[in-house]
Amino acid sequence: MHFQIDRSLKTPLYKQIAKYIEEEILDGTFPTDKPLPSERTLATELGVNRSTVVTAYDELEAEGLIQRIQGAGTMVTRDIWGMTKKRIPRWNQYIEAGSYLPNTPIAQKIRKHTAEDTLINLASGELSADLFPLNALRNIMATRSFIGHLGYDHPLGNVNLRQTIAKHLTYSRDIETDANHILITSGAQQAIHLIIECLLKQGDSVVIEDPSYHYDLQIFKSAGIQTFFLPAGKDGIDPQGLINLHKRHRIRMIFLNPIFQNPTGTLLSIERRKEILDLSAEYGIPIVEDDPYSLTAFSHEKISTLKSLDMNGNVLYVSSLSKIVASGLRIGWINGPKSVIERISDVKQQVDFGHASYNQWIANDFLESPFFEAHINELRNKLKIRRDHLIYYLNFYLQDKVEFEIPKGGIHLWCKFKEEIDEVKLLEESMKQGVIFVPGSTMGTKKGYIRLTFAREKEENIKEGVYRLSKALGKISKWMG
Repeated sequence: MHFQIDRSLKTPLYKQIAKYIEEEILDGTFPTDKPLPSERTLATELGVNRSTVVTAYDELEAEGLIQRIQGAGTMVTRDIWGMTKKRIPRWNQYIEAGSYLPNTPIAQKIRKHTAEDTLINLASGELSADLFPLNALRNIMATRSFIGHLGYDHPLGNVNLRQTIAKHLTYSRDIETDANHILITSGAQQAIHLIIECLLKQGDSVVIEDPSYHYDLQIFKSAGIQTFFLPAGKDGIDPQGLINLHKRHRIRMIFLNPIFQNPTGTLLSIERRKEILDLSAEYGIPIVEDDPYSLTAFSHEKISTLKSLDMNGNVLYVSSLSKIVASGLRIGWINGPKSVIERISDVKQQVDFGHASYNQWIANDFLESPFFEAHINELRNKLKIRRDHLIYYLNFYLQDKVEFEIPKGGIHLWCKFKEEIDEVKLLEESMKQGVIFVPGSTMGTKKGYIRLTFAREKEENIKEGVYRLSKALGKISKWMG
């Protein structure tokens, strides 16, 4: 065989083998009346594991190019050039050719295992079911009739909900606005994606925090956007670093999560918030403020958002009910200049023709009701209890092995190991022990960190989860030692 594996390529070995065999089939080198080399023979000839050849053959079989016949071996599909000319689409090539990049393998693994609900979940950013205001929502649905219609709604979203959100922003977050400056989205995630797709173009440069939830968003890479990082310390990012990045790269947009940031839980100081707004105005750089957590301050104080301090209209404000009411409602919003909101709305209409009417009705009635404020107060208190449990048992089980800043709100704790540790290997071992978290390397450039979330599990599970984490760390430390 004249084919040789090229181990210097990034292309997996099995894909190289599959591509070679496919080309040989199509030019007639491998006929339909003779078997292909056996898996063991081909593996020996190419100097690879038999499993690599098995995977290559699996891919070719999925594409309809070969078939395995008991007693005859692996054969080229007989009717590949037959009169029917029926072919199975080469789905793997379509999958790989899509312009929208898949999540990273680690992110996919975490989502898969958290969805199975078999592990103690210190990874998910979702509230646990007992933190949802179920009784209040049931009361609303049982006592108030649905007053909307079931056709397509206004392009910006239901007007009643937008008016209610405008009042909510004014009262709860000191943001003066009206319904015409608000677009309803399917959570904050869709809002951020729409902003990127509508307002940026390939080659543009943006700034995100390091670490950051945005660090793991493949939408930036899919859209051809260059991301530059500003370290997020205990007081948030240093505004002077923004000046340096802008001079070198002509920054087009800044993405910030300034209040109880994901994953660090830190609060961007009021001095830095004002300085960043001044720089935004000086250089004409818009800011996207992602604010899921400002209402969760454990002190119950009202914290000034960037948008509430913005006197120049430089901030696009993104928020949702996902982290404070229920993620399944899929209610988020963007607040910004009317022209920008209408531009983004136009694209949203192309994607989904607007948001579900029924969900908007429930969200509107809940926000208008006295249940909402009572729920937020209860949520703050319960999250604080869970945070305190997490801190206590980290200190109890891990003692001097970790360090962290204590978050004053939100749902995340950013944990640093004092000794060098491979957090990905720790994740693998932790899953064997029955607990899952997010490795820090998926959210930033630094190593040796993990994100622990305290919103998804009750107190007793938080205790057990930290215990299992300590067992996994003990095993990893022995291996590394």
